[in-house]
Amino acid sequence: MDQVKQVHDREVAQVRFQYSEQVAGLEASQAGLQRELQGLQEDLRLTEESLRLQRDENTQLKGTIAQQSTTYEVLEGTCQALRRQLSSTEDTLAQREARIADLEVQLAASHDLTADLEARLRDEETTRRRLHNTIQELKGNIRVFCRVRPILPSDGLATADGAPASDSMPHIRYPEPNEIEIIQTTESASSGKTTAKAIPFSFDRVFPPRTDQLAVFEEIAQLVQSALDGYPVCIFAYGQTGSGKTHTMEGPDHPTEATMGMIPRAVRQIYAGAEALKAKGWVYTMEGQFLEIYNEAIHDLLVESPASSAGGNGTSPSGGVSTRKHEIRHITASKTIVTDATSVVMDSSDQVHTLLKRASKNRAVAATNCNERSSRSHSVFTLRLTGRNSASDEVSEGVLNLIDLAGSERLSQSGSTGDRLKETQAINKSLSCLGDVIYAIANRDSHVPYRNSKLTYLLQNSLGGNSKTLMFVNMSPLANNLQETLCSLRFATKVNSCHIGTARRNLK
Repeated sequence: MDQVKQVHDREVAQVRFQYSEQVAGLEASQAGLQRELQGLQEDLRLTEESLRLQRDENTQLKGTIAQQSTTYEVLEGTCQALRRQLSSTEDTLAQREARIADLEVQLAASHDLTADLEARLRDEETTRRRLHNTIQELKGNIRVFCRVRPILPSDGLATADGAPASDSMPHIRYPEPNEIEIIQTTESASSGKTTAKAIPFSFDRVFPPRTDQLAVFEEIAQLVQSALDGYPVCIFAYGQTGSGKTHTMEGPDHPTEATMGMIPRAVRQIYAGAEALKAKGWVYTMEGQFLEIYNEAIHDLLVESPASSAGGNGTSPSGGVSTRKHEIRHITASKTIVTDATSVVMDSSDQVHTLLKRASKNRAVAATNCNERSSRSHSVFTLRLTGRNSASDEVSEGVLNLIDLAGSERLSQSGSTGDRLKETQAINKSLSCLGDVIYAIANRDSHVPYRNSKLTYLLQNSLGGNSKTLMFVNMSPLANNLQETLCSLRFATKVNSCHIGTARRNLK
């Protein structure tokens, strides 16, 4: 029994051992399965997390795809619109290229037309200059205008109530625009009876006292144009002292638009004409010179700051004008120079006012500081005009001389003595020489006495057949100046009867 029990116990122990090992194996297996389960659970969690992320990403991708689809549709629409615009632009470009080709043809035709018109314009300008010159010749190469100055407060004439006297003086009448009559009264020595005699004079134009500066200039404007066209032109102001010569030529000391004289108006017209001619290919340069002739000596009225220097450089210590000796030289038949004289290149028409002021100041200073001289002298303003036409290669050289002559008092009536007498004699001789030159030219004399005075020698190339000349005979309205007035009018009548021939334009 014991043996059976032992066998049984061994079997039980063995079974228990086997069971224990199976339990241990199962536990180990269970632990492994547990770990495996945990691993699978972790993998599942990770997989679920990854799936969630992928779902989120898929959602974002779907949104992006939807957005990109919308963008694509917009871009596709834009692309189609751009294709249509490109097609339209290409059509427009083709049209414009065709238009450009057409315009190039038209431009070539326009260039040809422009060249033709410019040639015609130059021809018409030449024709205009020729016709203008013909008109001036028909008016006469030497013309004379008579201008009567108004009565001034300084004349001392007034009505009973103190008002200025009328300019309509009883001894002067104006029957026609080109006529003037001087009423001369004489008293019989035997009977004492007074008789009146009308002395008529006829000129190209007569300006009564109230004629303004503009109206006077309009009558000489075409003559000024001739200088721009290439002709030598002289405009003189003649008459006794105080007859209004300087007022006519220069205007007052402080001129206005209405009162400025012939010199500034002429320069302004020259500049306006030169500017207009630029369109026809003409470019002009202009030089101004202002000289004084006193007792047959030439003085430069444009010398700079004469009062600041002392003699060594040719400037008078007393101021006013240069004491340097100036010589007249005729370089060619159309060009005259005065040695060492100031010549100012004029850049604008307003510059003439500065030159006039400088000349007036120098003249006044010289007359005041030099006891041996007065202010009575010839003043010669010269404007030289050189025009060049780049299209036609023409060169035009014109000269405009505006001369304020010294007073023409008769020696017997001047009452001058000493230096004043010599001065009056020199002035009258110079004016007489001017008349002699004009008469000699009119008579076609073989010898013209230009050298008999500095004035006529200076103007030699601007007088004669190649020139145009106009003289203002200025006269006082006062009765006590009647005899001097008659002398002036008679001299002007002789000048007005002269014909100096056909003017020729200075072209190179």
